[in-house]
This record gives sequence, structure tokens and C-alpha cells, in this order.
Amino acid sequence: MIGNWAGTANWAGNVRFRPRRLHRPRSMEELRGSLAGSQRVRVVGAAHSFTRLADTSGDLIDLTDMPRGLDVDTAGRRARVSGGWTYGELCPRLHAAGWALDNLASLPHVSVAGACATATHGSGRRRGCLAAQVDATELLTADGDPVTLTQRDDGFPAAAASLGALGVVTALTLRLRPAFAMVQYVHERIPLDAIAAELEATMARAYSVCLFTAWEDPPCADVWVKRVVADGAQAPEFTGAEPLFGVPPTGRDRHPLPAGSVDACTEQRSVGPWHLRLPHFRADRVPASGNELQTEYFVPWEHAAAAIAAVSALGAGIRPVLLLTEIRAVAADRLWLSPFHDRDSLAIHFSWRNDWPAVRAVLPRVEEALAPYDARPHWGKLFTCSGDYLERVYGASMQRFRDAARALDPRGRFRNDFLDRWVFGR
Repeated sequence: MIGNWAGTANWAGNVRFRPRRLHRPRSMEELRGSLAGSQRVRVVGAAHSFTRLADTSGDLIDLTDMPRGLDVDTAGRRARVSGGWTYGELCPRLHAAGWALDNLASLPHVSVAGACATATHGSGRRRGCLAAQVDATELLTADGDPVTLTQRDDGFPAAAASLGALGVVTALTLRLRPAFAMVQYVHERIPLDAIAAELEATMARAYSVCLFTAWEDPPCADVWVKRVVADGAQAPEFTGAEPLFGVPPTGRDRHPLPAGSVDACTEQRSVGPWHLRLPHFRADRVPASGNELQTEYFVPWEHAAAAIAAVSALGAGIRPVLLLTEIRAVAADRLWLSPFHDRDSLAIHFSWRNDWPAVRAVLPRVEEALAPYDARPHWGKLFTCSGDYLERVYGASMQRFRDAARALDPRGRFRNDFLDRWVFGR
């Protein structure tokens, strides 16, 4: 199917896509046909990126109508999945087969291929980003040729978190673990300086721990603790619900935003499957209106407490524009353009009011405060730092990625203005 997607927006409404043509292929043959004759082409997933990463002035491919495939290798603990799945669609099927993924993002609404391409992540001191679960990436090149890159291939560190610059991701092979149950609790209004003083112990307290703060004076955080529980356990019997910094878990349901609807959130204080507790939001609900802008920065773990202090010092200057900050932990990986390449990281995420001039005015202050710690921005969220800065904080891995991309796409057909500016340097 071919159409015109001009004027269609991303989830937040801050990006209006402007392709010459939109393709919605329904088979591999149609997908190859979509590539034929395109001078420049990009693929859009669930449109949850806040940057123009997926935009193009050429041809845009939407894989929503492609057949969904799922092939579970029980002996190898692997699953080959179509790139067009969302996690909300995929995870119940894996769980029904007795399997789970190691981690999930806050939103299950994102596509598997898109989330991996941008190194989207959850939280966990020993949990990597979603792309770190990939064992193999299957691509169609600009010429329509199939290519599979596995952990054994030299170009694999470019393919798992590719920013869509290597080709159309048609399938991914993901590592699995046996399905498990979890419970989540929220501890409200813990002093942030107390948390920062014991950050390692706090973030390693459970399978996944997230902090939410609005940088009040003095700053406090709500701490979301997500624990694995034994089969058959019930939350009231679970011994992990002890106080945190003397504060017991709240007995009321919470949304990360004080005024947010708890109906959108996954259940709290009750035991449930991993895929219904690791995300903050339910797949069958709209998590928010999208009327916000987002940025996120990642600093090496050894600088985590200092980075929190640096942002806290900005509190009065950013609060008028800020909705909420989420702080998470993400383990290192070896993927060249992953923000977690070669370093365990602290993730500092900002949800801003949907006022780009006001946000653009505060971002340089945030980036300047975090620059001494070599902060890397999220590729799918807004930032203002320069290409030279990104070259410095990624080092040699940036050139390795460029070499791998040019080997698979020598004419640069999968590039766009965003990639030319911040990755390929022109």
C-alpha cells in the first residue's frame, strides 16, 4: 500500500513527518518493492521518538501491516520475532509459552525493532538496554538483499542498535529466560540526598528500581521497587516490602505524575507476570496524552551521584518547564552507538511541558551541567549538543559504526538529515 503521510505526527505531536511517499507493505515482496527506486528511505516504528530520527524527505516505510512471526527455540532459549511487533503484543505470547525477556521499557507500546534500534531501556543495576537482548538482526539492504548479522559477526555491534541506518530490520532473535512473577511497591518522598549517598545499594535493592523527582527544594524522590517473587507467593506475605530509608511502601496506587490516572499504570502491591509489572504502564491503556517533550542523558555509573547533584543544583531554573524526572540504572553493553557502550550508566530522563522554545532554552544548561561527566543523549529524545561533542563522548565506536553502515549502505540511502548531522558529520 502506498500513500502520503505528510502532516502525520509522532506520538508527542512535535514532529510532523514529511515523506514523499508512505509505504505500508504487507509481504516481503511488497517490502522489496518499497525499496526499489527510493533515493532515500526510512522506517518508522511506533513513532515514539521525539527527534526527527525516523523522518525523511524520501520514502517512509511503516511495517504495521507486515505479517507477525514468532518462533521460539526452547532448547536454545531464543525467540526469532518480527521487527514490527510491539512489546505489548509480543510479551503475552512469550509468557504463555513459559518465557520472558530480561527487561522492558516503561511503555510496552513501542515496537521491538524501533526500541532496539535506539537502545531504549528499562532499569536495573544489572539489566542492559533492550538491544542488549538481541542475538541476531535480520535486515533488508537498500537493494532488497537479506543480511543476517549475529554475535559472531564483526558488524553486529552496529546492527543491534542501528538507528535504522543499515537497512530495514525485518526480524530479531532475542535471548529468553524462564517466565517469572513480580511485585512492585512505591516508597514516597524519600530525600534525594539520602538516596544519592547510598545510590549503589538503593538501585541494586531489587530487580528494577526507578526514582521519580521534580527537583523540589529540598528534592525528594518516589522510589518504584520491582522485585521478583517465588511462584505462588502473595504480596502481603512478601518479605521484601520493608521500609526504605525508614519509609514504608505506600498503600495507594500511584502514577509517576501526581495528577496522572492510575488506571493507566500496571498493578502495584500484587503479584503478577513479569510483563505486567516491569513496565510502568499497561499495554491496553493510553499511558498519557503525549502532550510533552522528553530528553534523556546517560552518565558513567562512577559519576552517578555527582550528576544527580549537578542537576539538583539547576532545580529552580528547570522546574517551571519540567513535568517530572525519572532516574534509572542501565548495565553496559558492547553496541557501538548505544549510550551504554562500555559503561554502566545512570539514566536521567526529563519529561517537559510541550513548549519547545522554553525547553530549548533550558537544555543547554542541563547539558552543560552533565558535560563534565561525558553524558550521552538518548537518540530518540531531544538534545542540543553538537556533533563534535557526540564524536568525543562516543570515541572510536562512532567511526566503527560509520564504517559498518557504509559497508551495508554505501550510497547512504537509509540516512536522513538527522543522521547526516549527528552521526555521519555533514
